[in-house]
Amino acid sequence: MSHNLATLCIHAGMEPDPSTGAIMTPIYQTSTYVQEAPAQHKGFEYARSQNPTRQALETALAVIEKGNYGLSFSSGVAATDAVIKLLQPGDEVVAANDMYGGTYRIFTKVFEKFGIRFRFVDTTQVENVEAALSSATKLVWLETPTNPLMNITDIAAIATITKAKGILLCVDNTFASPYLQNPLELGADIVMHSATKYLGGHSDVIQGALIMKDADLRERLYFIQKSCGAVPGPQDCFLVLRGIKTLHIRMERHCQNGAMVAHFLRNHPKVAKVYWPGFEDHPGYAIASKQMRGFGGMISFELKNNSVEEAKRVLSSTHLFSLAESLGGVESLINHPASMTHASIPREERIKNGLSDSLIRLSVGIEDANDLIADLEKAIG
Repeated sequence: MSHNLATLCIHAGMEPDPSTGAIMTPIYQTSTYVQEAPAQHKGFEYARSQNPTRQALETALAVIEKGNYGLSFSSGVAATDAVIKLLQPGDEVVAANDMYGGTYRIFTKVFEKFGIRFRFVDTTQVENVEAALSSATKLVWLETPTNPLMNITDIAAIATITKAKGILLCVDNTFASPYLQNPLELGADIVMHSATKYLGGHSDVIQGALIMKDADLRERLYFIQKSCGAVPGPQDCFLVLRGIKTLHIRMERHCQNGAMVAHFLRNHPKVAKVYWPGFEDHPGYAIASKQMRGFGGMISFELKNNSVEEAKRVLSSTHLFSLAESLGGVESLINHPASMTHASIPREERIKNGLSDSLIRLSVGIEDANDLIADLEKAIG
């Protein structure tokens, strides 16, 4: 029987504990498992390879992201690391030129020295991606919406190109979450999440995830997960499982509040530009409307005077919006990408891609929207 996402969020991967009937998956805090005889076990040998709490989470991740297999990692960057380890020296990756700074850092500072090449292009124009592909291209890496400029890429259009050429397509779906977007349904091969964000939802866990449909791809990535060992502990898996249970209702509120805050900012006399894909004049609005079920709670904006000093004053003047890195928690956060989440990208690259030193990024939480707007109104002045 097929169920809607709200039901799946609560029930996917969840089976009562057979020994006690506990409705919540126990935290299996163990490093190893007793075997009846050599190589005779109950499916679990050593906790780096398998853990029942992690297995329940990985099942839930696969179900809510419309995949067949899920793999959980110790962080979003660890999940990204596993995908790039599918490649070999001489391989090329085509990636979005607007992306999370930590992804850019691991691509350029860690993997380039092993002979993997990265080409960064504006993926909102499909022809840019097609033009960047070569015989050495083995992977296309997308974020949509992008971090922090909220650019939208047509996943299905890119997937048509990559499939025809036998190139893997991985989509970082962190900003949208499975509630708003399912890239595997649009033709992607792998979906990556920083589960720290909307999946966990409470700013209390660091974790990453990969979801895929193909069994062979799952085996290759599982081999990397097991061999390299960047696995999450059972307590962290339990927290993300618990977070997923309320994903649907949290995302509804993030979307409602995001829309109210975005429109408030657009109408504010001191705000020059608001980056949010829910505006009908946003360049990616039509595509976002087609491939997403809502526009989320992530917003970036610039002040009219474009002053870094004024932006920093606003960043330091909010009370409900806490000045902090990360996103996707129940509480609202305000962030300065140039000095915080994207500081690892060289300034000339940031400016070239449209990320100004005065850009402010918001993660709109699930508080009362009127209180959030009043907080911004007072800070902006």
